[in-house]
Amino acid sequence: MTPAEWESLCDGCGKCCLLKLQDVDTNVVEYTNVACKLLDDESCSCKRYEERQRFVPDCVVLSARNVSRLGWMPSTCAYRLIAEKRPLPAWHYLVSGSRKTVHLAGQSVRGRTIAEADAPDLEHHIATWPR
Repeated sequence: MTPAEWESLCDGCGKCCLLKLQDVDTNVVEYTNVACKLLDDESCSCKRYEERQRFVPDCVVLSARNVSRLGWMPSTCAYRLIAEKRPLPAWHYLVSGSRKTVHLAGQSVRGRTIAEADAPDLEHHIATWPR
């Protein structure tokens, strides 16, 4: 895949931009409803994508080599689905032809997040919906 083809897999759900908690004993990952400071809650895209690591140094750059090792990636993520040789869902824009279907299907974080600054205690913001 070319870099542009790889980038085109992103469905624009924003789930990977939610802050997560990982239990040190069990490695279980819990999603929160707290968004990365760079996530635009309306478009579900990064406000500074090209330079995101300058502002969020631990932001992971996905690649075909590392995506299968990132167990915290949402089960609906196209990068993960492709790595697992599974089909894209009907709401994915490469299937539906519209970038709106991810939101219409309720698969995005649009309107469901709070800012990092408003959530000093992540444990109180665990969400079950982003799976």
